[in-house]
Amino acid sequence: MTDFRSTCPIASALDIIGDKWTLVVLRSIMVGQRRYSELLEMPERISTNILADRLQLLEREGLIGKHPYQQRPQRYEYTLTEKGADLLPVMQALVEWSYKYIPGRYQVPESYRTAKPQDIYPNGT
Repeated sequence: MTDFRSTCPIASALDIIGDKWTLVVLRSIMVGQRRYSELLEMPERISTNILADRLQLLEREGLIGKHPYQQRPQRYEYTLTEKGADLLPVMQALVEWSYKYIPGRYQVPESYRTAKPQDIYPNGT
């Protein structure tokens, strides 16, 4: 688990998801890129060591689960947990803020902008 720098809820959340890559990796898993090779194809061009580190962080913090989809060689697929899916409204708020204040951003699909956490959590109700 993360060693939090304070009891402030914002600082504590940022201790988990506040670096340059974690939300980008989580976004990609949310939209269906669930295998390591798919995540490496993100347009932001994440390096393999950073991707591996962020996947470990997300799994350790309970935001994603890792499930084997191939045995030889063993390869994994990453899926959201309920805790990870519950970050969707935060991501949607960042999209809306970006549209308002940073011109020229590409349009996120309407299905993502209007989704609810239970829509992207595989075991959602």
